[in-house]
Amino acid sequence: MQRIDKWLWFARFYKSRTLAAEMIAEGRVRLNGERCVKTSQIVRAGDVLTFAAGANVRVVRVISGGVRRGPATEARTLYEDLSPLPERRPDVADAARDKGSGRPTKKERRALERLRHSPDDE
Repeated sequence: MQRIDKWLWFARFYKSRTLAAEMIAEGRVRLNGERCVKTSQIVRAGDVLTFAAGANVRVVRVISGGVRRGPATEARTLYEDLSPLPERRPDVADAARDKGSGRPTKKERRALERLRHSPDDE
């Protein structure tokens, strides 16, 4: 049993415990499907947490509580990742030029910019 803000920090989902506490207080973390707004909420083995981490939604099952904020390899033993795989978008690197073919022309540069900032990003 451990406080949720401390566990999220130990598992290295947030850089600081304060940042984890802010996300919880804003209601951006769900514990077993219900919004969690208290940083003192207790997590136990088997609980499922859902929260945003960057542009992705993470779903993790708690395996155990942490003793310290150790290296990433140690942090990965605290949870099982249940997150759905993100959809693969066409990458800008897919439209990359052949190596050694010189700088892009103005027309090619604009095409790359359109690809990077496509309307489906918004």
